[in-house]
Amino acid sequence: MRLFIAIRLSDALKNELIKAQESLYSQGIRGNYTPEENLHLTLAFIGEYPDPHAVLDALANVAIKPFDIRLQGIGSFRDLWWAGLEESAPLTAVAGRVRRALAENGIPFDKKKFKPHITLLRRGIGEVSAFQIESPYMTVKSISLMRSDRGKHGMIYTEVGTV
Repeated sequence: MRLFIAIRLSDALKNELIKAQESLYSQGIRGNYTPEENLHLTLAFIGEYPDPHAVLDALANVAIKPFDIRLQGIGSFRDLWWAGLEESAPLTAVAGRVRRALAENGIPFDKKKFKPHITLLRRGIGEVSAFQIESPYMTVKSISLMRSDRGKHGMIYTEVGTV
């Protein structure tokens, strides 16, 4: 089972991200756009792991006090285009607590430095001449353990549980 821990996004944030994707597309950026239902903020990528209940048990003691996140600009890592987020100490702290809980419970995860972003498209090709993204915010009240399955038309993300 392919797993990751994420923040599921509000409709307001998703709507702004869809507008951003439409703007990229209208400027000639082609690639595999993330479907609206798959837009999320990854806190930790676990990958193949057979026991989602063990992951949920590990996360049970991760304290989540409500905090806000706000979109801020776009960028790319090679051919992956993303929407950024304003710097947020509470977000960084939650990601750190999640990763610590996984490590303390022997659950493997990708140890790359946490760089908060929301993937807009993969294998993006083209140049952006001008771009503006509104900065709506949302209040984060929980985190989700997500499952990723390959479907006929791309990846399907399913929530396994929340903390």
